Amino acid sequence: MNSTSQTLSVTEKVGYSLGDLAANLIFQTLVTFLAFFYTDVYRIAPGTAATIIFVGGMLGAFVFTPIIGIAADRTVSRWGKFRPWILWTAVPFGVFSLLAFSTPDLAPKAKIAYAFATYTLLVMIYAANNLPYSALSGVLTGSMAQRNSLSSYRFVAVMVAQFIIQALLLPLVLILGDGDKVRGFHNTMMLFAIVGTVFFLITFFTTKERIVPAPEQKSSVRQDLADLARNRPWVVMLMLTILVFMTLALKGGMYVYYFKYYLSEPHLAAFLDQVGFNGFIAGLNSVLTGVGLTEFQWPKDAPTSALSLFNAGGIVFMIIGIGFSKRLADRFGKRDVFGGALLVSTLFMLAFIVFPPQATWVVFVSQILHGFFYGITIPLLWAMIADVADYSEWKNHRRATAIIFSAMLCGLKIGLSVGGALVAGILAFYGYDAGAPAQSPQTVDGIRLAVSLYASLPFLLCVGLLFLYEINKPMESRIEQDLVARRLQAGAAA
Repeated sequence: MNSTSQTLSVTEKVGYSLGDLAANLIFQTLVTFLAFFYTDVYRIAPGTAATIIFVGGMLGAFVFTPIIGIAADRTVSRWGKFRPWILWTAVPFGVFSLLAFSTPDLAPKAKIAYAFATYTLLVMIYAANNLPYSALSGVLTGSMAQRNSLSSYRFVAVMVAQFIIQALLLPLVLILGDGDKVRGFHNTMMLFAIVGTVFFLITFFTTKERIVPAPEQKSSVRQDLADLARNRPWVVMLMLTILVFMTLALKGGMYVYYFKYYLSEPHLAAFLDQVGFNGFIAGLNSVLTGVGLTEFQWPKDAPTSALSLFNAGGIVFMIIGIGFSKRLADRFGKRDVFGGALLVSTLFMLAFIVFPPQATWVVFVSQILHGFFYGITIPLLWAMIADVADYSEWKNHRRATAIIFSAMLCGLKIGLSVGGALVAGILAFYGYDAGAPAQSPQTVDGIRLAVSLYASLPFLLCVGLLFLYEINKPMESRIEQDLVARRLQAGAAA
């Protein structure tokens, strides 16, 4: 294998990160709004929506992702193993995203069939794009410090996408649909599809694969899977990935209901006045209309405006947290920093269980603090998975980057599917009625529990699992040094 310690240029780091921005325009929409889109826009029953999300996600986890992982590790092209997948899937990703958020006027059963088919296609193309993209981070450089830096760039881009989705998606839907949510979702996804395709192409043209398995390396699928089963850090990271994304999907999908039905609308309206938000929007529109432009169509109701501001505050502080991630990981190791920051962030999320509907200020402060500490963990998850690929090569003298990342993306899809299905399933269990102007006390209490206790449990399990993850700071350094020496020796022998 070739030398791997090269410092990555800023251009390559930015170019690589744009691929995650593109993917997350769709991914964050799925996490945050798919259940809402199915129940409140396309008018599919919550229980049926839960089944669609769960079954489609399981197909992605247990069928599409393993197939892509096996194929990507065995891809041979003049562009490398993983870059060509980004090129091949750029346009189909945009097309399937648009179809999944379209609302053709169909009979009820046909609606369900259409939603399931388009969601499944989107899950399939997401696997074909994002798995090789994620694996690419493991072959751009062998330097763990450079991977920490690359992850920080990458996840700032992810946070930009998350900010666009969680803070600006509903306003964009209203603007591009001229008040019609159905048309607005279609036009917004068309915009995301175009931007995403361009960004994927930039990623393809600005990156280079540097860690290349030796030509004599041969391994069967059975051997790759056997190596995984014996790799305890991989098993821990698989379980951790499932649990992390279960929480992200559950809390992300439930917040829209929490603001609409649990928090006090008069208190939310007063909060927006107190922080100057309404004055800012009024001033902005005064300037726009004063120069002959159309008003900025921010949602008029207080819960929707407050939710956008809530998400924006959390994301801004996540980005700040990401800024601390590399420095802390370089000093203390990824495992310890990840576990400590995740625990503190979980406590601020769990605190939502005691907040009354009128406690708007406390809700926002808790979200900001949760966002800061969770932000520290964001780049570390995927950098740790790349470390697991190095650990596997160190132990087995064979590199199988994509199969390791495919297993983690399998975990991601399981977590998202379970978490997304839990959103719709919890709503159905507690008697949610999408057509009702108000929900029953039982339903409202279920929503409160979902964003606090239910969402916190998987994160707490993650903290416990990290005690079984053996790649600490000293082992990181040992693996990196040993692999560099092997590759230099292999290069000299060649």
